[in-house]
Amino acid sequence: MNEQKEAGQKWYEGVTPYMWLVLLIASLGWIFDNFEAQIFVASMKEAMPSLLPKGTLEGTVDLYNNVALGAFLVGGAVGGVLFGMLSDKIGRTLTMILTILMYSLFTCATAFAQTWWQMAILRFLVAMGTGGEWAVASAMVAEVFPKRARAWSLGIFHASSVVGTSLAVLAGALVVANPNYGWRWGFVLGALPALLTLWVRWKLREPEQWKEARDRARAHAAQQTGRIADLFADGLVRNTLVGLTLATVGLATFWGVHIYGRELLRKIVERPYLQASQAEGSRAAVEALAALPDADKRTIKQWEMLGMLLVTVGGGLGLLSFGPVCEQIGRRGAFLLFQIGGLIGALVVFQGMANATPAALCCMLPVFGFLTLGVHAGYAIYFPELFPTRVRGTGAGFCFNGGRLLAASILLVRGWMRSDRGLALSLESTATILSFLFLLGVLLLLAAPETKGRELPT
Repeated sequence: MNEQKEAGQKWYEGVTPYMWLVLLIASLGWIFDNFEAQIFVASMKEAMPSLLPKGTLEGTVDLYNNVALGAFLVGGAVGGVLFGMLSDKIGRTLTMILTILMYSLFTCATAFAQTWWQMAILRFLVAMGTGGEWAVASAMVAEVFPKRARAWSLGIFHASSVVGTSLAVLAGALVVANPNYGWRWGFVLGALPALLTLWVRWKLREPEQWKEARDRARAHAAQQTGRIADLFADGLVRNTLVGLTLATVGLATFWGVHIYGRELLRKIVERPYLQASQAEGSRAAVEALAALPDADKRTIKQWEMLGMLLVTVGGGLGLLSFGPVCEQIGRRGAFLLFQIGGLIGALVVFQGMANATPAALCCMLPVFGFLTLGVHAGYAIYFPELFPTRVRGTGAGFCFNGGRLLAASILLVRGWMRSDRGLALSLESTATILSFLFLLGVLLLLAAPETKGRELPT
């Protein structure tokens, strides 16, 4: 009877004010999490060259940027697993506070980096906090909301990331591109999320499911919380491997395909300036762009930030759409739809629009973002449903952030593919080749269990 009543309700009916508060605070943590991640993306064209010898070729700068991005992915993997385990042991609320403090303070410290390796180390430490925050927040939202609202609420949670990316875009356009401030001030802004921890401490309480799991752990040794070895025990090992590989594909295509949308727009905008200076070759192009007046540099930067914003807006709509699609065609069907769409979107942009006008590419970038980013909401929805409460934070953190670790190799491959010391491929060719990773995600669905309509495992 209760099942029939729940089935007839809209997803938001019966959601209490406290549930909305949990979603709001979790989303704010994820928003600032993404700001800390994307402020580097928004400023790396300015930050890394300032930490390297003058005249360093673009391909070499890109290689060092990929090292820093790789350090971020590795740090996310380490932090996601450690803080995910910690949240299963000491609770969601306290762990969330620790993760937010960690990513806020180390992002601010990045403003004082003097060398590329300092930048890479600080990105690693920032990522430990951001990776941990996602694991804790997604587990908490899943445990607080009722079954019928789980996909919607977790989809909204993950989609809130676009607000953080948009704030990074805004900081890139108004702070990083402003010669009176520069990239260092963009990182100083990263200290502000630390204030959120006061609200978390004041308002949030531990989910009842976690309390019950804690009590079971005290009574039975076999029910201990936060043990990573349990993820590979009978009954969970398949779920763990499916989640890990799905996240790896998604994060590899994010850094190897999705992120290049804005860079393609920048490349197209730079083309007339290079033609006017008759610059030929990588070194000549770097020197010609470096010699441009500040006003022209700022124009190019603003076009790049517009591209990042358009991709982000489209991606946000994709993330919001994933939850409703899950409810209609299931988790596996939604993953299938978005991964095939991601491949098609990438081929259209990088093979069909490499010589398009900036205006034409701007029209396509939101669609590209929708198709290549929307699948990421599935990780917040799907991973908490794969694991029982005693290892939910551990499992979700291991899968999502373990995917970051494995995807870090794609950044090194991407850097080598584009570097003058490697294959020296174009941006378009590199992104096209890596977009075929979406097909691997399609194949993985053959082993993925369907969790639509099921209660969270206890």
